[in-house]
Parts: sequence; structure tokens; C-alpha cells
Amino acid sequence: MRSDRVRWYHRLMVAPGELVVSCRRLRLPRRSGFLWFAFLALALVPPVAAQEIPQHAQGLSERLVTVALPGGAVQQGVLSTKIGAPAPTQLVALFPGVPSVVRPVVEGEVMVRSSLTGNFLIRARRHLAGGAVATLIVDCRSDQGAECSAAYQASKQRYLDVAQLIEAARHQMPSVISVWLVGTSLGTVSSAFVPLHAPPGVFAGTIHTATITNPNRPPPFVRVEPLIGFDYRRIGIPQAVIHHINDPCPATPFAMAQRIAEASGVPLVAIAGAGQRRGDPCEAQSEHGFIGVERSVMQEIQKMVTGGVGVSRRLEFKPD
Repeated sequence: MRSDRVRWYHRLMVAPGELVVSCRRLRLPRRSGFLWFAFLALALVPPVAAQEIPQHAQGLSERLVTVALPGGAVQQGVLSTKIGAPAPTQLVALFPGVPSVVRPVVEGEVMVRSSLTGNFLIRARRHLAGGAVATLIVDCRSDQGAECSAAYQASKQRYLDVAQLIEAARHQMPSVISVWLVGTSLGTVSSAFVPLHAPPGVFAGTIHTATITNPNRPPPFVRVEPLIGFDYRRIGIPQAVIHHINDPCPATPFAMAQRIAEASGVPLVAIAGAGQRRGDPCEAQSEHGFIGVERSVMQEIQKMVTGGVGVSRRLEFKPD
């Protein structure tokens, strides 16, 4: 008869945020040693799911929506709802800025990565989704290459591609009653032109954030031809412009946003307050991307989607 051996082992006491390891002397059969240490190795592995949820997706349940287009191209989007929220009645389609190409990867109901994770609309969507609102990140169709051109975003084909994506998203979420559009920076070409190509009643409203107000820029900037001389009165559905008063980007000066709003009769929501600016003034980590006040701006958009765009106003927010 094989004799028992004296072994040292670790006893694990695990609670949220706590790991307690103690030692105890115990007699174990020889064959049980391997099983015990295998268990110990598994117990020390941290929960993978909890570690892999990026900040921009926290609290969200997400799915990838894919539509096959003629010619072999695809149109994709990421449909997001707040975990635990009631069935949404409002769907907000989000059109991100340069290069307006997202190429999302969704794993386990989470968008784990994309080419535009830092964009204002993408990184802050979790503050918009919730209550009656779901969001739909709109990618550029797959055959458009590395940049979703302004010419394509202004085209009827863009509307047709987006319409198919929204139809597929609504099929998965039948509680949706109405659809809004929100664009930022170069994505405001879509938030301006997509409703122009749509029949009446398709969209409930559109919101332009950090919109291209100076599209006729000299080199080395790229001219945004479709927005040169654009008349926002042509859109014909409720709309608003949300703009930071200190937007540092030469393509989006606030003074020109004021002129556009006054000339077209579109409500202007002027935003004051910001966090620490980082990087290029036309990138997302500046007032151009509402750095530091993303939560407050998104909450304002949610109010507009559920209660109407309202009138022109100035809002000052403290940075998070």
C-alpha cells in the first residue's frame, strides 16, 4: 500500500478585487498532486471577459450588422444598446470623421477594435445609448478604400447603402420607431446629404457636430467640395449644429458655424468647456472632438433625439 506524502499547497480565498493565499500542511495522495496544481493554475487566471471590454464599449451590448451590396462590396455597422435598458424606440446612425472608415471587429457582443476608436462619436457612444436610444456606427462601404470620400458621402449611393444598413438594424430591433442621423467633422457630409436623398418621413432629424464650416480650404488641406456653398435649408427635416466655441481646426471655425446657423435658421448649440487638448487640432483629442466633455455633449444629443432639437443656446460643461 502506497504511503501518503506530506505536501504544501496554497488555499485560495477570492473575492472581488481581492486575492488571499494561505499555506497549510496537508497529507495528499501522490496522484492528487497534479490535479491540485492544475486547479491552482486555472484559479490564478484572471477573468478574460472583464479585462477585454474597452472603455468605449463599457455597459453596451453590441452586434455587427452586415449587408451585401451589388458587385461584392459590403456595408457594415455596429448596433449598440445599453445593457439592462428597455427596448429602444430611437435609432441614431453615427457618421464618424476622417477618414470615416471604421472596419469594426465585434467579439462576444463587444466592439473590441476598429480603425477609428478614438473618434468622438465612437469613443463616446456609450453616453448616448440608453433609455429609448440605440446607436448604429456606420462604416464606409468596403470598396471605398482607406478613406470614405466626401464625393461618395454626398452621393445617392451613400444614402442607398446606409438605408439598407438601417433596414437590417431595424429588422434586428423592431421596437425602433424613428431614426436620427448624427455626423461629426467629415461625417457631416453624410448627415447633410443622406437626408437630402431620402423620401419624406424616412428620418426624424439630423445633427451636425463639429461640422465642416470652411470646406474651401487652401492647400495642403483637402477641399470638401460638396459642402462649398451648401444650403442647409434644403434638408427639410429637424436639424441642429453642435459646435465647440474653441474648435481649433481650420476646417471647422466656430465663427463660420454661427454664420451658417443664422443664414439657414438652424439651431446652434454652442459648447464651452474642455479637457486637456492633445495632438493635432483637427483630430479627436481637442475641442474639435469635444475632449473632456463628451459625456455632456452626448447627453445633450440624447435629449434632442427624444425631445426635439430646441432653439439656439450656449452650454458650458465642466470636463470629466
